[in-house]
Amino acid sequence: MRLLILGDSITAGYGLAPEEAFPAQLQKALREAGEAVRVIPAGVSGDTTAGGKARLDWALADRPQAVIVALGGNDGLRGLPPADSHANLDDILNRLAARGLPTLLAGMLAPPNLGAEYGRDFAATFTRLAEAYPQVVFYPFLLEGVAGEPALNQPDRIHPNAQGAAEMARRMLPAVRELLSKVQGG
Repeated sequence: MRLLILGDSITAGYGLAPEEAFPAQLQKALREAGEAVRVIPAGVSGDTTAGGKARLDWALADRPQAVIVALGGNDGLRGLPPADSHANLDDILNRLAARGLPTLLAGMLAPPNLGAEYGRDFAATFTRLAEAYPQVVFYPFLLEGVAGEPALNQPDRIHPNAQGAAEMARRMLPAVRELLSKVQGG
């Protein structure tokens, strides 16, 4: 089975060797759980939801059978309007649904320096999309258990280190297995 991860630097494995990056760690965790899955990394460092939307068709050229959408971190870091992020992610989810591709949406939180109101609006982007697409598996926060943990992050305190990427894979594994259960003939 082929699982695409459409994302940014976190899914591109910024600062890590390819085998240490989240996609490789997730593939390893899935295989250890008995799932014959090839994870296709389609993360581009610095990418926003608009960038992911623009390259979706290119990313789908590998003909995945399921997709993880893990975008939004750079939108939040740049303080982009949550309504724009919502529109871009809505377009991506709509296009994936039209192709019949089971999808997992990984949420993101905005950095606290942008203020509480922005943070609430930004987080609501993901919960509103999860409500609008009930068939989508929703994983509320991509960096759950990793964000803010110095031992799990690189010195920039933004990107997970190898141990952090493994922890992300461990925590997300049940949601990803739920996603894979939705693949026809999988």
